[in-house]
Amino acid sequence: MSACTLLTHCGAPLGTGNMGGPTQEERSAKIAAEPSGDFFYGRRYYVQKTRFWGYLRKPHESWNRAKLVVFNESQKTNPDRFPENGPAGQRYGFDNNFDYRIRGNYTGRQIYEPNSNQILPEFKLTSYEVVDQNPGWLFRPDDRYDPTRITLTPR
Repeated sequence: MSACTLLTHCGAPLGTGNMGGPTQEERSAKIAAEPSGDFFYGRRYYVQKTRFWGYLRKPHESWNRAKLVVFNESQKTNPDRFPENGPAGQRYGFDNNFDYRIRGNYTGRQIYEPNSNQILPEFKLTSYEVVDQNPGWLFRPDDRYDPTRITLTPR
């Protein structure tokens, strides 16, 4: 089977969403009103067996402009740096779909993530703080999350 078949819908319609959340108008208003600064907004996106962290965007930018990144954890470990089989709330990926304020910088390196067969930008993480533990959909209200394959991509 191809990676496309295993990991994504490859452009197939996803139907109704399963992530809940605001209307598009409410999301746009929230982004327009958010604080600016020397940081990024990050959305944790956990898919089993992958090692990317999630999406990062600049303040006031749409999530559709966000980049899927791999964290360089040489200064700070990512928020869910736990064992994959740990207790609930203390395992890798427990924070799927949390919004964060992320500090650090893009290193300029591109990292191959073999389980998703993608080359992604590396981001050197220096700090983070949780902004929202239940923000709802990421790119569109009809987003469908599946923990076993990549279904959330900018469209």
